[in-house]
Amino acid sequence: MSVEKEKTGIRAIARLAGVSTATVSRALNNPQSVSEELRLRITSIVDQTGYVPHGMARALSSNRTRTIGAIIPTIDNAMFARGIESLQKHLSSRGYMLILATNGYDIDVELEQARNLVSRGIDGLILRGDCHHQALRDLLVARDLPFINVGVYNPSGSAPSIGVDNEIAAYRAMMHLVSLGHKRIGVVSALQRNNDRASARIRGFRRALGENGLALPAEWHLEVRYTLDDAREAARQILTGSDRPTAIACGNDVLAYGVMLEAERRGLGVPTDLSVIGFDDLDWSRHLRPALTTLHIPTDLTWKGAGEYLLARLEGHRIPNHYEVDYSLIIRESTAAPSA
Repeated sequence: MSVEKEKTGIRAIARLAGVSTATVSRALNNPQSVSEELRLRITSIVDQTGYVPHGMARALSSNRTRTIGAIIPTIDNAMFARGIESLQKHLSSRGYMLILATNGYDIDVELEQARNLVSRGIDGLILRGDCHHQALRDLLVARDLPFINVGVYNPSGSAPSIGVDNEIAAYRAMMHLVSLGHKRIGVVSALQRNNDRASARIRGFRRALGENGLALPAEWHLEVRYTLDDAREAARQILTGSDRPTAIACGNDVLAYGVMLEAERRGLGVPTDLSVIGFDDLDWSRHLRPALTTLHIPTDLTWKGAGEYLLARLEGHRIPNHYEVDYSLIIRESTAAPSA
């Protein structure tokens, strides 16, 4: 069927598809409510005619803009990129659009971004972590706007959450090093300021060390930004001199990459001279040589789950507020027992 592209309304789409305008509206706004064959037929006609639904009119008629907002600390993070891609695919399949903003780990900036998103009529909001300005919490409650904290699991909190228990996961990572026989272990972590995930991981590392009677000297624990250069500088400080650890636990995989690069530059073998463990299991981690031992966090499923939660809320379903995402320890080549 050849259809000339021109200014086309929903009535013309319905006539060409042989259905009612209500059916066309359902197919466009709630694709899962119609059959796959009908959805494809209507979508094909829409594509051929160049029809674009009037967003403002649709929002007025439904009291929805079919947009979801998300605020993340930075886009310079492969983990966030993977999660946002999964979230956007899911929202798009349900007829929703994603609006993304960043806050640079600054809760004041996050508050301003949230106000901007709310003023644009978002239907729901996804936030990273559970460290937010009180004014933001008040805004969401006052507006009765569905939201969820992603990347954390906090069942005792009032705010909805989905993610791993970062403290328990970090505890498991450190226990792997301890079980290999390491007693001199350093830590390179992300900055804790406005980052409850980083703080929880540090607590997990310290708890595992404390339960095994091991200390974490101040000079062996450095907090750095999420960059290879900063991670290498941290490793340089920790590994300088003869008094150095036999293993380093890192708050994320990128920091682990920087530690491994600096160890190599200093002539240290991984894992013969230094074991290194990461957190997140980014794609590069399995391709490194040696491949990185790390904790696998299903980032794509976590962010998709956040989207599913918000859409379920918007559809009026009664659902749990907290979802714990499982993790797994992926043992590769970067960890081994300390050499004699």
